[in-house]
Amino acid sequence: MKRPAPRPRHRRWRTGLLLPLIALLVSAASPARAADEPDLIFRRSTVFKWLSPNDKLATYGIDDPEVEGVACHFTVPERGGIKGWLGVAEEVSDISLSCRQIGPIHFKDKMGQGDDMFRQRRSLFFKKMQIVRGCDAKRNVLVYMVYSDKLIEGSPKNSTSSVPIMPWGAADSTVQKCGDFVQ
Repeated sequence: MKRPAPRPRHRRWRTGLLLPLIALLVSAASPARAADEPDLIFRRSTVFKWLSPNDKLATYGIDDPEVEGVACHFTVPERGGIKGWLGVAEEVSDISLSCRQIGPIHFKDKMGQGDDMFRQRRSLFFKKMQIVRGCDAKRNVLVYMVYSDKLIEGSPKNSTSSVPIMPWGAADSTVQKCGDFVQ
């Protein structure tokens, strides 16, 4: 009787890489429509580093891709140092958010409560930041929430911003109701 061949030692190592690769592919193949890359407004250094880039706070602006007339601004910390410079540092979850009406509000399509408006990776594999949108139909207010999550343990840090839907100038007499566009 022939003995089975011994299992190679490197098989456990390959299995350990399989989970992050699957998570990366699933997040890349997600059908949710999210906004394009945000516009950098400005950065400010917060921690000086001698031989590598400083730690910074960066403020970005982004338009809601599904709701014309709404823009959001968020501030995120960006790690400096060698890991930050190489793009492998895990960013912290402290993110602030402010959204405002910047013109007449028009809904482009139906939306679900908690749909992604914007998504960005905050570490090489496991952490991502998301801005999601919802509708408070009773008050006719769009509600935006930013949070950061991890594949394994999550993160309770978040920020919320509300945008009441109001007429914009004399020519905008009809105000759309966000509840009419919720699936």
